[in-house]
Amino acid sequence: MSDARFREDAYLRDLSATVTGHTAEGGIVLDRTIFYPTGGGQPGDSGHLVWDGHRLEIATTVKGASGESVLVPAAPEALPQVGVKLMQHLDWERRHRHMRVHTALHLLSVVLPLPVTGGQIGAEKGRLDFMMPEPPEDREAVEAALNALVAADLPVSETWISQAELDGTPELVKTMSVSPPRSGGLIRLVQIGAGADRVDLQPCGGTHVARTGEIGGLRLGKIENKGKQNRRVNLHLI
Repeated sequence: MSDARFREDAYLRDLSATVTGHTAEGGIVLDRTIFYPTGGGQPGDSGHLVWDGHRLEIATTVKGASGESVLVPAAPEALPQVGVKLMQHLDWERRHRHMRVHTALHLLSVVLPLPVTGGQIGAEKGRLDFMMPEPPEDREAVEAALNALVAADLPVSETWISQAELDGTPELVKTMSVSPPRSGGLIRLVQIGAGADRVDLQPCGGTHVARTGEIGGLRLGKIENKGKQNRRVNLHLI
């Protein structure tokens, strides 16, 4: 299993590592990685690897059979051999936009406190699907509330609880379509705000900005009808 360093520090852009394996599909596994694998609606990271005068572009990152990050080359080129020491470089601008959108979607679930049935994160926008028979009556009020939470510059942090603790507080789970992320029997919770100013606490395995002010301005996009009980709410970075 790779040491998922992006969970300890989502702001790492470069990191040395050693190749520990290859997959049958031509992916690369490292002993420690800053590349987030596709999951929970968040796209896998891209970037490049450098070793011994070679450079290999990484198109995306996926989860391996044991949950490890598998780096997928952009083209069928020679791979660094097992045991090779290299430097991994993240496409930071793309990742950071994913972090901004991901945290913004958590805020959207605060402003619209309804069960979430799906979601997707992109570099320019994201969306959440809600159990919502009728659209919000006041779009401008929703957008204003989102931007007020951004302007509050609330801290974003993490904590861990046991499965038993989560079972005792099922209201923490907002997303019906994604199982809470586990690591060593513990579930990671992402918290927005602190103490009396906490506005959100929910299971999440993705990467987030350190404070809501880092998200920047938000624009509420199209609200689409996705069935009798479902509505898709799109959210854009400005």
